Amino acid sequence: MPDKQRYREMIWTLLEQRGAARFPGARGRIPNFVGAEAAAESLAGLDEWRSARAVKSNPDSPQLPVRARALNEGKLLFMAVPRLAERRPFIRLDPSKLQVKPRTASSIKGATSFGKPVGIRQMRHIDLVVCGTVAVNRSGARIGKGGGYSDLEFGLLTEAGLIDERTVIVTTVHDLQVLDEDLPETEHDFRVDLIVTPEEVIRTRGSERRRPKGIIWSHLDEEKVASIPVLASMRP
Repeated sequence: MPDKQRYREMIWTLLEQRGAARFPGARGRIPNFVGAEAAAESLAGLDEWRSARAVKSNPDSPQLPVRARALNEGKLLFMAVPRLAERRPFIRLDPSKLQVKPRTASSIKGATSFGKPVGIRQMRHIDLVVCGTVAVNRSGARIGKGGGYSDLEFGLLTEAGLIDERTVIVTTVHDLQVLDEDLPETEHDFRVDLIVTPEEVIRTRGSERRRPKGIIWSHLDEEKVASIPVLASMRP
């Protein structure tokens, strides 16, 4: 969607200009930001975090402090295989079985090395979803980097009953990524319940809690379906 790309470009440029982006950079990705550790610490102080036993997180750099904290606190952590490209499309990290430090295990490379690939049927109910975001507004509407994989993961786990109304959806971002204006949304987009920045916690549940009920097949082309084994096996 051209309108979404305009917001991505705006946020990437803003983070770069203000010196708020850090390695591996902002442009073309879920941007790593200065203060990611502070945002993770603020999230860890919330009741929603403390009560969560199973967390599903995106694999991007800015959420590494969140993933490491989840393992350090004994939470079961699930991460998606990049591009959902395997028949077992998620990785399960059980802190009780890890022989390495949480930060090592929760990196992309570490999760692949030390986690256990699992199919959806081998997963459990997800109490809290942590998603990566490029731009988000105070109503919880978010824009990702454009691949659509977060939406697909959400849809797959919703159809399986592993994400439901009890599941809390969170994003950690820099304050510059939070906008006051309306953002473009499609039917397959989901909104977040909590936005946590280095400086602020924003609760969005007073607005419409928008969540798709599962995979919206009409939004997927044949090439996309064929590239994701779990989708190909589910094709109606």
